[in-house]
Amino acid sequence: MINVTQPYLPNEEKYLSYVKGIFKSKWLTNNGLLVQELERRLAEHLGVRHLILVSSGSMALQVSYRALDLTGEVITTPFTFVATANTLLWQNCNPVFSDIDSNTFNLDPNLIENKINERTTAIVPVHVFGNPCDVDKIAEISKKNNLPVIYDASHAFGVNYKGRSLLNYGSISTLSFHATKLFHTIEGGAIITSDDKLAFKIRKLINFGFEAKYNIKSEGINGKMNEFQAAMGLCLLDELDIIRRERQAIWTYYMASLSGLVTFQYSSKNSNNNHSFVPVLFENEKTVENVEKALNDKNIFPRRYFYPSLDCLEHMESINAFPISRYIASRILCLPIYPGLLKSEQDLIISIIKNCI
Repeated sequence: MINVTQPYLPNEEKYLSYVKGIFKSKWLTNNGLLVQELERRLAEHLGVRHLILVSSGSMALQVSYRALDLTGEVITTPFTFVATANTLLWQNCNPVFSDIDSNTFNLDPNLIENKINERTTAIVPVHVFGNPCDVDKIAEISKKNNLPVIYDASHAFGVNYKGRSLLNYGSISTLSFHATKLFHTIEGGAIITSDDKLAFKIRKLINFGFEAKYNIKSEGINGKMNEFQAAMGLCLLDELDIIRRERQAIWTYYMASLSGLVTFQYSSKNSNNNHSFVPVLFENEKTVENVEKALNDKNIFPRRYFYPSLDCLEHMESINAFPISRYIASRILCLPIYPGLLKSEQDLIISIIKNCI
């Protein structure tokens, strides 16, 4: 079976050596030594000031919203994984959708201000498939309207923009380290900020509100990462070059083989591609359905990320339709990409797509 992705598993002996150390120390969680080491190494690797590890990407978003005391309405995209909007609902905020750019698949910055009113408390853009939003224009909107920006950067691990980490933009950026991501910690995530006071507040929030031993200063939740997750992250960090090389080769081969037959996402010229996903657009939804069925018949399972457009979901209660998001969602298919995908398997996928077209 060939899935759209497959978790990367590092050198087994190395991971087990970390596990033996955990067993020896009996320090399983609560800001253990491996979590501390992974935070330090990731912050250095990514070029960010504060990186705070948490138990999941969804937790990263929820804690970020709480850290900024968000209420009321929050502008976000309908073309994203449902967690982006669901976490807002979970925090009793109302997601207000704004449509996307048909080339980048990101929020169209020219439409954002039309959604701002007295109830708006933040903007939550998504770097879709790791492709940077128009962070410069969004920064202007943020400053003009005095609104914080929380970037859902779940797909943007290792992406730089104009020579520095994309994660440095906005008040906060969040990462997902789910098992299927380019870099993972089995489950997990991270919150990134350059604001010292905000980072201190976030650390309290993920540890029940403790500021120090016996000193509970605020509300809080258990959002901490454990040592076994951190051990996996440390192993993957050592093997990132392997992961990146294999993903780039697979992505490049798809591009060379399918150019002119499908449409690829427009990539920002000011950033690098981390090759997390291979999203392609077909002429219409019928073609997508035919391609997906033909691949499924051969035990190959791509995914229609992100389908349906979130404004179609009943519990999102959107009173407006967002035609570009719906149009892209109806035509998109993400093809399998992961280290270990064989060239012969890729050739089969490409051949099936060509036959369907």
